[in-house]
Amino acid sequence: MWYVYLLRSRSHSTETYVGMTQDLRRRLAEHNAGKSPHTSKYRPWRLASYLAFPEKSKAMRFEEYLKTGSG
Repeated sequence: MWYVYLLRSRSHSTETYVGMTQDLRRRLAEHNAGKSPHTSKYRPWRLASYLAFPEKSKAMRFEEYLKTGSG
């Protein structure tokens, strides 16, 4: 399964991040460990929501949609 997820910063309540992964637990741990330059300055993060997709292509399209102004 592929997961599109929404993170919310615990330290900066207005900061959110949308991403995609096959392993949610590992990816959240990476964000909170500072392994992603884009999210490291707003640590720690909490998982706000996620959706599961059986196909990578559908997950990619949904992630892209969420990152647009319409999403």
